[in-house]
Amino acid sequence: MNTVSTDARSGGQILVDALKIHGTKTVYCVPGESFLPVLDALYHARQDIDLIVCRQEGGAANMAEAYGKITGEPGICFVTRGPGSTNASIAVHTARQDSTPLILFVGQIERSGMGREAWQEIDYRQMFGSIAKWADQVDSVDRLPEMISRAFSVATSGRPGPVVLALPEDMLSELSTVKDPVRYQRSFGAPTPQAIDQMLDLIAHAKKPLLILGGGGWTEQATIDITHFAETYNLPVICAFRRQDLIDNRHQNYIGEAGLGMNPKVTEKIGDSDLLIVLGARMGETSTISYTLLDIPNPKQTLIHIHNDPNELGHVYQATLGINSSPISFAAAVSKLPAPTSSNQQEEWVSAGRQHYLDYIEPLNTIGDINLGEIVSYLNTTIPEDSYITNGAGNYTLWVQRFFQFKKYKSQLAPTSGTMGYGLPAAIAAKIEHPDRLSICFAGDGCFLMNGQELATAVQYHANVIIIVINNGMYGSIRMHQERHYPGNVWGTQLINPNFVELAKSYGAYAELVKSTTDFPDAFERAKLAGRPALLELQTSDEILTPRLTVTDIRNAH
Repeated sequence: MNTVSTDARSGGQILVDALKIHGTKTVYCVPGESFLPVLDALYHARQDIDLIVCRQEGGAANMAEAYGKITGEPGICFVTRGPGSTNASIAVHTARQDSTPLILFVGQIERSGMGREAWQEIDYRQMFGSIAKWADQVDSVDRLPEMISRAFSVATSGRPGPVVLALPEDMLSELSTVKDPVRYQRSFGAPTPQAIDQMLDLIAHAKKPLLILGGGGWTEQATIDITHFAETYNLPVICAFRRQDLIDNRHQNYIGEAGLGMNPKVTEKIGDSDLLIVLGARMGETSTISYTLLDIPNPKQTLIHIHNDPNELGHVYQATLGINSSPISFAAAVSKLPAPTSSNQQEEWVSAGRQHYLDYIEPLNTIGDINLGEIVSYLNTTIPEDSYITNGAGNYTLWVQRFFQFKKYKSQLAPTSGTMGYGLPAAIAAKIEHPDRLSICFAGDGCFLMNGQELATAVQYHANVIIIVINNGMYGSIRMHQERHYPGNVWGTQLINPNFVELAKSYGAYAELVKSTTDFPDAFERAKLAGRPALLELQTSDEILTPRLTVTDIRNAH
């Protein structure tokens, strides 16, 4: 052990002190013996940092990822080595694809045993190297302030994303007199005046422009600024997959989402456009229908691509004009532009897109007593505008994306990575961060059981979320593809489920089975007034695959 002065601190204490300096208010974890010095330091910091103890590392890390989405600050998660880190890796992947700031701290084996395949040993630089923005190990206690500061900067600057730092157990117990850091600062790219002028010239010559919004690194002010820009230049606005909360969906310029289950009229609009202004979005597989909407590498549309990360510009598509800028900087710059002097020739282009969107969100007739479209539409018109809507992955999400209108920035918490089990942890994180706001989780029966154990966390921390479980007794999205490619061969997609109502009650939550669409409003009110987490189960027909597709439809098409 090093010789130190009387004001020496353990590595765990140095780390927690640095977290406080960098603004951390909440830490999520599943405790492990590999980071006991950190837990002890968090005990002494309990007046400044809330510790949320979860039931599985996947749940804890998903909560931290959702916190990063909500606040724009890095979500902080601590897990133990080996199984703890592998469980948490799902959220690292989500944070990468969703451009969310996240820092995962992993307790590591002692330094003396490294390289021997000691108990639960993993090389985290290799394990996370391809999915994290930065993965490293802190081998010296004296470097903790430096590396933690770098972690915050990397996670938030440019294209936000995840950082993983391994913390050897003996390093956290070691003492040091190293100085604390100052609070980190994030860096932003910004558009040049020349780029703005070139963009305005392209807009002036376009007859069918589209503005597509997506990605991470936004703020509420940036969404206000970009909405003003869309109004000023009368641009129809499309949001990329699960980024529908970047503009009020009631706005006259909003015409829909480019994502799974895309409105065919949105597909047509993108194909017919002569100018695409893409801000923040990567235009990945989901938003381009498996890379078929835009020609690679040279789209037929004139493309203006604005992105935080210079490596993303030209990565797939060669833009006519590439601008390395954050959404914040770009939106602020274009919000100050004067209105165009020439007459507007695209009124019909915008209004037609808007009408197609309004037609698309009208609920459809369905099979059985539960009409999920009508239930989502009911929530759309009755719950407060700042309510959180969360979900994981599965065909049930298509009803949420289609029939709910997101009205406030950061009201949608959903993974672009298609992560099942995300919705409940995200709803809990949202409710803990903003206990005065409704937090509603939609989950399929398969999706809910991926992280259903976190209902215990919700009860423990009085996070009174409302969970709507859509139970059709199968993995619906896989069944849909199975019917398309192997019609009639139903295998590996059927589920035998627990009694979700009794399961939720066993955790201490309120729960009931909703048997019909007309019963839902009263049941939802009872859930809101329950004074504890609540679960409403909706049993739907296994014939229904999407809002507009049934098993019979697919079989008849063969």
